[in-house]
Amino acid sequence: MMRSLWTAASGMAAQQFRIDTTANNIANVNTAGFKKSRVEFQDLLYQRVRFAGSPITAGAQIPTGIEVGHGARPVATQKIFTPGPVTQTDNPLDLMIEGAGFFRILLPDGREVYTRDGGFKKDGEGRIVTSDGFLLADEITIPDDAIEISVATDGLVLVQRADGSTTEVGEIQLALFINPAGLASFGRNLYLATEASGEPTIAPPGLDGAGLIAQGYIEMSNVDIVEEMVNMIISQRAYESNSRAIQASDDMLQTANNLRR
Repeated sequence: MMRSLWTAASGMAAQQFRIDTTANNIANVNTAGFKKSRVEFQDLLYQRVRFAGSPITAGAQIPTGIEVGHGARPVATQKIFTPGPVTQTDNPLDLMIEGAGFFRILLPDGREVYTRDGGFKKDGEGRIVTSDGFLLADEITIPDDAIEISVATDGLVLVQRADGSTTEVGEIQLALFINPAGLASFGRNLYLATEASGEPTIAPPGLDGAGLIAQGYIEMSNVDIVEEMVNMIISQRAYESNSRAIQASDDMLQTANNLRR
Protein backbone atom coordinates (compact mmCIF):
# COMPACT_ATOMS: atom_id res chain seq x y z
CA MET A 1 0.00 0.00 0.00
CA MET A 2 1.34 3.42 -0.94
CA ARG A 3 2.27 5.70 1.97
CA SER A 4 0.73 8.67 0.21
CA LEU A 5 -2.79 7.31 0.72
CA TRP A 6 -2.49 7.42 4.51
CA THR A 7 -0.39 10.59 4.50
CA ALA A 8 -2.92 12.50 2.41
CA ALA A 9 -5.77 11.06 4.49
CA SER A 10 -4.16 12.45 7.65
CA GLY A 11 -3.94 15.83 5.93
CA MET A 12 -7.63 15.71 5.06
CA ALA A 13 -8.54 14.84 8.65
CA ALA A 14 -6.38 17.71 9.92
CA GLN A 15 -8.01 20.21 7.56
CA GLN A 16 -11.45 18.92 8.53
CA PHE A 17 -10.58 19.64 12.17
CA ARG A 18 -9.49 23.15 11.20
CA ILE A 19 -12.74 23.72 9.32
CA ASP A 20 -14.69 22.53 12.40
CA THR A 21 -12.82 25.04 14.57
CA THR A 22 -13.32 27.83 12.04
CA ALA A 23 -17.04 27.03 11.87
CA ASN A 24 -17.28 27.29 15.66
CA ASN A 25 -15.53 30.67 15.56
CA ILE A 26 -17.93 31.95 12.91
CA ALA A 27 -20.96 30.56 14.76
CA ASN A 28 -19.94 32.60 17.84
CA VAL A 29 -19.21 35.87 16.05
CA ASN A 30 -21.98 37.57 18.09
CA THR A 31 -21.44 35.69 21.37
CA ALA A 32 -20.55 38.07 24.20
CA GLY A 33 -17.13 37.42 25.70
CA PHE A 34 -16.29 34.62 23.23
CA LYS A 35 -12.61 34.10 22.39
CA LYS A 36 -11.61 32.60 19.05
CA SER A 37 -9.50 29.46 18.71
CA ARG A 38 -6.57 28.74 16.41
CA VAL A 39 -5.60 25.21 15.40
CA GLU A 40 -1.93 24.22 15.55
CA PHE A 41 -0.49 21.24 13.69
CA GLN A 42 2.49 18.89 13.94
CA ASP A 43 4.06 16.57 11.40
CA LEU A 44 3.88 12.87 12.16
CA LEU A 45 6.66 10.30 12.53
CA TYR A 46 9.25 9.88 9.78
CA GLN A 47 10.48 6.66 8.25
CA ARG A 48 14.23 6.91 7.77
CA VAL A 49 15.53 4.83 4.90
CA ARG A 50 19.08 6.09 5.30
CA PHE A 51 20.50 8.16 8.13
CA ALA A 52 22.46 11.33 7.50
CA GLY A 53 26.09 10.93 8.52
CA SER A 54 26.23 7.21 7.81
CA PRO A 55 29.69 6.13 6.56
CA ILE A 56 29.85 4.83 3.00
CA THR A 57 33.62 4.42 2.64
CA ALA A 58 36.63 5.11 4.78
CA GLY A 59 36.69 8.83 5.52
CA ALA A 60 33.40 9.56 3.75
CA GLN A 61 29.93 10.10 5.17
CA ILE A 62 26.50 10.62 3.65
CA PRO A 63 25.76 14.38 3.91
CA THR A 64 21.97 14.02 3.79
CA GLY A 65 19.75 11.09 4.63
CA ILE A 66 16.58 9.70 3.13
CA GLU A 67 13.40 10.05 5.14
CA VAL A 68 9.71 10.26 4.36
CA GLY A 69 6.99 11.72 6.56
CA HIS A 70 3.60 10.26 7.32
CA GLY A 71 1.36 13.31 7.38
CA ALA A 72 0.07 15.83 9.89
CA ARG A 73 -2.16 15.99 12.94
CA PRO A 74 -3.79 18.76 15.01
CA VAL A 75 -1.91 19.15 18.28
CA ALA A 76 -3.62 22.12 19.97
CA THR A 77 -6.47 24.58 19.77
CA GLN A 78 -5.06 27.83 21.11
CA LYS A 79 -7.53 30.26 22.67
CA ILE A 80 -6.73 33.84 21.65
CA PHE A 81 -7.61 36.20 24.50
CA THR A 82 -7.32 39.48 22.63
CA PRO A 83 -10.03 42.04 23.55
CA GLY A 84 -13.24 42.00 21.57
CA PRO A 85 -15.17 45.04 20.33
CA VAL A 86 -17.24 47.00 22.83
CA THR A 87 -21.01 47.44 22.73
CA GLN A 88 -22.66 50.15 24.82
CA THR A 89 -25.94 48.97 26.36
CA ASP A 90 -26.53 51.41 29.28
CA ASN A 91 -27.87 48.42 31.22
CA PRO A 92 -26.60 48.79 34.82
CA LEU A 93 -25.91 45.05 35.13
CA ASP A 94 -23.96 44.81 31.88
CA LEU A 95 -20.30 44.84 32.91
CA MET A 96 -17.09 44.70 30.90
CA ILE A 97 -13.50 44.07 31.98
CA GLU A 98 -11.10 46.62 30.51
CA GLY A 99 -7.94 44.52 30.60
CA ALA A 100 -7.04 41.13 32.03
CA GLY A 101 -9.19 39.04 34.32
CA PHE A 102 -12.34 36.95 34.50
CA PHE A 103 -15.61 37.21 36.39
CA ARG A 104 -15.99 34.42 38.95
CA ILE A 105 -19.15 32.30 38.75
CA LEU A 106 -20.47 29.60 41.11
CA LEU A 107 -22.07 26.48 39.66
CA PRO A 108 -24.89 24.72 41.56
CA ASP A 109 -22.44 21.97 42.58
CA GLY A 110 -20.17 24.53 44.25
CA ARG A 111 -17.44 24.64 41.61
CA GLU A 112 -16.06 28.03 40.61
CA VAL A 113 -15.86 28.80 36.90
CA TYR A 114 -14.82 31.90 34.98
CA THR A 115 -16.16 34.07 32.19
CA ARG A 116 -15.56 37.23 30.19
CA ASP A 117 -19.29 37.60 29.52
CA GLY A 118 -20.56 40.36 31.79
CA GLY A 119 -24.23 40.27 30.81
CA PHE A 120 -25.60 39.78 34.33
CA LYS A 121 -29.19 39.68 35.59
CA LYS A 122 -31.10 39.69 38.90
CA ASP A 123 -32.89 36.55 40.07
CA GLY A 124 -36.07 36.42 42.15
CA GLU A 125 -34.09 37.06 45.34
CA GLY A 126 -32.18 40.04 43.95
CA ARG A 127 -28.91 38.13 43.56
CA ILE A 128 -26.67 38.90 40.57
CA VAL A 129 -26.58 35.88 38.25
CA THR A 130 -25.65 34.91 34.70
CA SER A 131 -28.20 34.28 31.94
CA ASP A 132 -28.29 30.62 33.08
CA GLY A 133 -29.00 31.59 36.68
CA PHE A 134 -25.49 30.81 37.99
CA LEU A 135 -24.48 33.04 40.90
CA LEU A 136 -21.74 35.64 40.74
CA ALA A 137 -19.17 34.27 43.19
CA ASP A 138 -19.00 37.61 45.01
CA GLU A 139 -22.59 36.91 46.17
CA ILE A 140 -23.99 40.38 45.66
CA THR A 141 -27.70 40.92 46.39
CA ILE A 142 -29.60 44.00 45.21
CA PRO A 143 -32.21 45.21 47.76
CA ASP A 144 -35.86 45.33 46.73
CA ASP A 145 -36.08 49.10 47.25
CA ALA A 146 -33.01 49.88 45.09
CA ILE A 147 -33.82 52.42 42.37
CA GLU A 148 -30.32 52.72 40.91
CA ILE A 149 -27.28 50.44 40.73
CA SER A 150 -23.76 51.80 40.39
CA VAL A 151 -20.66 49.67 39.77
CA ALA A 152 -17.37 51.55 40.14
CA THR A 153 -14.29 50.81 38.06
CA ASP A 154 -12.72 49.16 41.12
CA GLY A 155 -15.65 46.73 41.46
CA LEU A 156 -17.46 48.45 44.33
CA VAL A 157 -21.24 47.99 43.98
CA LEU A 158 -23.49 50.74 45.39
CA VAL A 159 -27.27 51.08 45.27
CA GLN A 160 -29.45 54.11 45.78
CA ARG A 161 -32.56 53.31 47.79
CA ALA A 162 -36.02 54.80 47.49
CA ASP A 163 -35.44 56.88 50.63
CA GLY A 164 -32.45 58.60 48.98
CA SER A 165 -29.74 56.77 50.93
CA THR A 166 -26.78 55.05 49.27
CA THR A 167 -25.71 51.58 50.41
CA GLU A 168 -22.67 49.47 49.55
CA VAL A 169 -23.88 45.94 48.75
CA GLY A 170 -20.63 44.23 47.76
CA GLU A 171 -17.46 44.26 45.73
CA ILE A 172 -16.66 42.39 42.53
CA GLN A 173 -13.24 40.76 42.40
CA LEU A 174 -11.62 39.26 39.33
CA ALA A 175 -9.65 36.06 38.72
CA LEU A 176 -6.26 36.14 36.98
CA PHE A 177 -4.37 33.19 35.48
CA ILE A 178 -0.72 32.71 34.59
CA ASN A 179 -1.76 30.91 31.40
CA PRO A 180 -5.34 31.80 30.35
CA ALA A 181 -4.93 29.69 27.18
CA GLY A 182 -4.78 26.64 29.46
CA LEU A 183 -8.36 27.14 30.65
CA ALA A 184 -10.83 24.43 29.60
CA SER A 185 -13.92 25.60 27.72
CA PHE A 186 -17.01 24.57 29.66
CA GLY A 187 -19.67 25.93 27.30
CA ARG A 188 -22.17 28.65 28.23
CA ASN A 189 -19.34 31.22 27.94
CA LEU A 190 -17.61 29.62 30.95
CA TYR A 191 -14.09 28.28 31.56
CA LEU A 192 -12.70 25.79 34.06
CA ALA A 193 -9.28 26.11 35.68
CA THR A 194 -6.80 23.34 34.85
CA GLU A 195 -3.26 22.44 35.83
CA ALA A 196 -2.12 24.12 32.61
CA SER A 197 -3.84 27.41 33.45
CA GLY A 198 -2.63 27.42 37.05
CA GLU A 199 -4.66 28.31 40.12
CA PRO A 200 -6.55 31.62 39.94
CA THR A 201 -5.26 34.71 41.67
CA ILE A 202 -8.10 36.81 43.05
CA ALA A 203 -7.59 40.57 42.81
CA PRO A 204 -9.72 43.72 42.94
CA PRO A 205 -10.17 45.42 39.56
CA GLY A 206 -7.29 47.76 38.81
CA LEU A 207 -4.80 46.03 41.12
CA ASP A 208 -2.23 43.26 40.59
CA GLY A 209 -2.72 43.32 36.83
CA ALA A 210 -6.51 43.00 36.87
CA GLY A 211 -8.45 45.20 34.47
CA LEU A 212 -11.00 47.82 35.41
CA ILE A 213 -14.76 47.31 35.23
CA ALA A 214 -16.90 49.40 32.89
CA GLN A 215 -20.63 49.53 33.68
CA GLY A 216 -23.15 49.63 30.86
CA TYR A 217 -20.89 47.95 28.30
CA ILE A 218 -20.50 44.41 26.94
CA GLU A 219 -17.37 42.88 25.43
CA MET A 220 -18.33 41.06 22.25
CA SER A 221 -16.59 38.18 20.47
CA ASN A 222 -13.06 38.81 19.18
CA VAL A 223 -13.78 36.77 16.03
CA ASP A 224 -12.79 38.59 12.82
CA ILE A 225 -15.22 37.27 10.22
CA VAL A 226 -12.95 38.21 7.30
CA GLU A 227 -10.00 36.35 8.84
CA GLU A 228 -12.17 33.29 9.45
CA MET A 229 -13.45 33.30 5.88
CA VAL A 230 -9.86 33.41 4.59
CA ASN A 231 -8.92 30.54 6.92
CA MET A 232 -11.88 28.55 5.63
CA ILE A 233 -10.82 29.04 2.01
CA ILE A 234 -7.22 28.03 2.82
CA SER A 235 -8.44 24.90 4.62
CA GLN A 236 -10.75 24.01 1.75
CA ARG A 237 -7.95 24.30 -0.80
CA ALA A 238 -5.61 22.22 1.36
CA TYR A 239 -8.35 19.59 1.75
CA GLU A 240 -8.81 19.48 -2.03
CA SER A 241 -5.05 19.13 -2.59
CA ASN A 242 -4.86 16.18 -0.21
CA SER A 243 -7.83 14.53 -1.91
CA ARG A 244 -6.07 14.90 -5.27
CA ALA A 245 -2.98 13.25 -3.81
CA ILE A 246 -5.17 10.30 -2.84
CA GLN A 247 -6.65 10.23 -6.33
CA ALA A 248 -3.18 10.32 -7.89
CA SER A 249 -2.04 7.45 -5.66
CA ASP A 250 -5.13 5.47 -6.61
CA ASP A 251 -4.43 6.04 -10.32
CA MET A 252 -0.86 4.82 -9.86
CA LEU A 253 -2.08 1.71 -8.05
CA GLN A 254 -4.61 1.07 -10.82
CA THR A 255 -1.87 1.36 -13.42
CA ALA A 256 0.30 -1.10 -11.50
CA ASN A 257 -2.60 -3.56 -11.16
CA ASN A 258 -3.32 -3.40 -14.87
CA LEU A 259 0.21 -4.31 -15.95
CA ARG A 260 0.46 -7.28 -18.29
CA ARG A 261 3.41 -9.45 -19.14
